[in-house]
Amino acid sequence: MYNTLLLAILVISVLLIIVITMQPTKTNSASSALTGGAEQLFGKQKARGFEAVLQRVTVVLGIGFFVLALALAYLTANGMK
Repeated sequence: MYNTLLLAILVISVLLIIVITMQPTKTNSASSALTGGAEQLFGKQKARGFEAVLQRVTVVLGIGFFVLALALAYLTANGMK
């Protein structure tokens, strides 16, 4: 069980790296780097198409990574390798 979860967390982490690097950058100018991109945070820009799919996949993989990390920590703490 431990080895299966460890393999799953490794696969999810590699997929998460790939999905994050595929996402387009949001910065358009040097001013957005200085202000922290606040104009995009409060703007009404919704992701569409491929960008929206990448954002959803990133969230799902992130949640999966977190859950598997907690499960591995629980198994390790209880000595159930």
